[in-house]
Amino acid sequence: MTQSPRPQVLQLLPLTPWLNERLQAAYDITLAPPAGPERDALLAVRGGEFVGLLSSAAHGVTNAVIDAMPSLRVISSFGVGLDKFDTTHTAARGIAVGYTPDVLNDCVADMAFALLLGAGRRIAQADRYVRAGHWVAQPPQPFPLGFKVSGARLGIVGLGRIGRTIAQRSAGFDMAVRYHSRRPVADASWAHEPRLTELARWADFLVVITAGGAETRHLINAEVLAALGPKGYLVNVARGSVIDEDALIAALQSGGIAGAGLDVYAQEPQVSEALRQLDNVVLAPHIASATEQTRQAMAQRVLDNLNAFFAGQPLPSAVGT
Repeated sequence: MTQSPRPQVLQLLPLTPWLNERLQAAYDITLAPPAGPERDALLAVRGGEFVGLLSSAAHGVTNAVIDAMPSLRVISSFGVGLDKFDTTHTAARGIAVGYTPDVLNDCVADMAFALLLGAGRRIAQADRYVRAGHWVAQPPQPFPLGFKVSGARLGIVGLGRIGRTIAQRSAGFDMAVRYHSRRPVADASWAHEPRLTELARWADFLVVITAGGAETRHLINAEVLAALGPKGYLVNVARGSVIDEDALIAALQSGGIAGAGLDVYAQEPQVSEALRQLDNVVLAPHIASATEQTRQAMAQRVLDNLNAFFAGQPLPSAVGT
């Protein structure tokens, strides 16, 4: 008997070496060229062959690519964000979509607190101060005071899986916590604030961890930043689109807010020159989940989602479940 061919899977970008090796061992993998004429030509000739698709939260997939694959049955994405996937479209096509929630909650929460501490206690600024020799300069150049984190008020925008983990982390700093979401979370013990501006007005630190996409675009705008005020700090570990970056730059430049810690940006990997010139903002290159342990767990979940689908089993992490 002739053995059935392995499922044909289109991979839109390289993933981790560990994952790439195991995918190639289990599936007939085609690594797609970058978006453009060459990818379009590949899909025009072979689009009907592919039953699986591999992508990432940062890369996503367009509906045009999906529609060029009439046999597509499953997408497995490396990451938790879904703003670059049209899940309404995939649902209409009957395509299962797997992603990697939960396994990165701890690392993203840790990064939120690293940025919170970094901004409030001026860690990166202090590093630059020491390296530049200002500590031993004559005449002395005093370093500015920071903001005490223990006992501060923490506002969280979005109380999903990661938002909850951030709130739990705050207990170690004896912080008061309130959160904003479209509706109260039924089993949450923290106070719900229905108005985002009021949460910003109350908070010392406002941490953004809501979903990206059209619904939350520029949710953090000039009005919210004005409410946060000249003693408040903003931390973003969500998506760059959630913040009006021009308004944020203006607030940082004018002293409208005290500082910020950012892991995501409007046009990443391009980061505004204005942001890079400011001393009251901590900048990280979208590394909230970038630890060996978490990236390994994410890779395993991508593989598990794909394997489960082709074994006729429920996906461990499926969109909509």
